[in-house]
Amino acid sequence: MTQKIIFGIFAHPDDEAFGPSGTLLREVKDGAELHLITLTAGENGANPDGHQDLSAVRLKEWHTAGQLIGATQMHHLSLTDGMLSNITMLAAVQQIEQIIRDTVSTSHDVEIELMSMDTNGITGHIDHIVASRTAHHVFYKLKDEGLSLTRLRLACIPRERTGNTPHYDFVFMEPGRLPEEIDEIIDNREYLDEVYAIMRTHHSQRDDGESHIRHRGDTVAIDYFIVKE
Repeated sequence: MTQKIIFGIFAHPDDEAFGPSGTLLREVKDGAELHLITLTAGENGANPDGHQDLSAVRLKEWHTAGQLIGATQMHHLSLTDGMLSNITMLAAVQQIEQIIRDTVSTSHDVEIELMSMDTNGITGHIDHIVASRTAHHVFYKLKDEGLSLTRLRLACIPRERTGNTPHYDFVFMEPGRLPEEIDEIIDNREYLDEVYAIMRTHHSQRDDGESHIRHRGDTVAIDYFIVKE
């Protein structure tokens, strides 16, 4: 029987939770092995409680979220939050390639899938964009080398949620994707309570998390993807 192995590649410790946590949870419940990768510890995120070491707090929250999702392994690449670039992207590519090779080196009959964010970074955050491009680089390179990478799924948001104009209240955020640009919609509302719990593990980022829940309600468990094969 073929074993699906998913590598979720994200920039910050809450990206997996506020993003496609419902789909990650569904995949694990369906038998997939999940490896979560965060490029940074999110040390420059919100800090409403004034933690002296926000990195440690956020990584602990991330590990709790990963446990709730059912991740087999979790990998922190130790890059600097808010400072990702071409140079750090290439460093991340090397680390992730090695993680994937080590994971599948003794495995037979596996299919490998990568999951990350839309190339526009969803909110426009440069770190998100770098994480997405890192995932693309790894996907196409290892696929060309003959590893059994089946697809790259990019979590995105629909245009109906953002409207047709850009937003610039944080960083520059492009409008969401048009219906014809979205390849897959997964409704995970049967796991809504679990999705809420996963999101709320990121207590230090609770303003963002509760804002998602308040404004989106049960639709936080509906995930949208662009799919590359």
